[in-house]
Amino acid sequence: MSKLEQLLSAKGYLLADGATGTNLFEMGLQTGDSPEPWNTDHPDRITQLHQGFIDAGSDIILTNSFGGNFYRLKLHNCESKVQEYNVNAGKIARAAADAADRPVLVAGSMGPTGELFQPMGDLTMAAATAAFTEQAQALASGGVDMLWVETMSSKEEVIAALAGASTTNLPIVCTLSFDTNGSTMMGLSPSEFAEMSRSITVRPHAYGANCGLGPAETICGILNLSNAAKPGDVLVAKGNCGIPEYIDGVISYAGEPELMGRYACLAYDSGARIIGGCCGTTYEHVRVMRQALDKHTSIGRPDTQSVTLELGEISTGGRAFLEGKMNADTIAVGRKTGNRRRRRTS
Repeated sequence: MSKLEQLLSAKGYLLADGATGTNLFEMGLQTGDSPEPWNTDHPDRITQLHQGFIDAGSDIILTNSFGGNFYRLKLHNCESKVQEYNVNAGKIARAAADAADRPVLVAGSMGPTGELFQPMGDLTMAAATAAFTEQAQALASGGVDMLWVETMSSKEEVIAALAGASTTNLPIVCTLSFDTNGSTMMGLSPSEFAEMSRSITVRPHAYGANCGLGPAETICGILNLSNAAKPGDVLVAKGNCGIPEYIDGVISYAGEPELMGRYACLAYDSGARIIGGCCGTTYEHVRVMRQALDKHTSIGRPDTQSVTLELGEISTGGRAFLEGKMNADTIAVGRKTGNRRRRRTS
């Protein structure tokens, strides 16, 4: 049994951390800069990031390596630093977790390449798998307990990332961002993802939803995933802190800590057993989530009305998937907008 399975069995649910980028911006990271070089240049600040979430109550902390693959680092002329940045990311998080007075797990964050697969783009399955393998191996060398494939959108990239991660023999968590009319940008629905997670060669140990349009949409994604889940499936919810807004040229998230506390409890009631925050989620948000979950008594699976009342509106597509009213026209709307990839703004 892996450390992830042991801790989850002992506690019943696990609290993951919050945003990386949001909190590093507060420490001086500039918009457009890659945070991964800080694993070498400012390890003290990355330690501070992890310590903040540990102090807030996180059971799982993610390494500062979301964009640590060859293709993302190439945008910053750092593609030769994949090994260095990811090994350092693992070591920094490992040291912070080991110094905690309770078990804290380290998850090696692996985000998308940002490239389009053939025939829409130039990326081949072999090249993508090689890139994810390189990153996964480096994170494993840094001492992570598991690999956390996140914010994926296409089936091809999920398969490539899981294949690369599997070369380490570590447990794997995989999350998609359901942010386009209830599906991912590349048209993958929650039910399709749930089925895929059980049928592909490399099966993740846990799967779920992260990032997206806000906590209400993440809960909708978890409800849709739980509809298709089978006994023994472990679901993950890691939603944004409110809906992203552009204010003075900067992406901001207006969700208060109390909102994320309500979100955490709704995520649990919806079936998630690993719960955290994504973009905009600070230490204080996570602290309130911990407090809310620790005193929470489940009242059963929420319906769409209670989710919108507590967290805000759900997209038409997300609601349609949840209520079993999705049709070909609605699916087509999501897939027409799925021709561009983006990087998480956390």
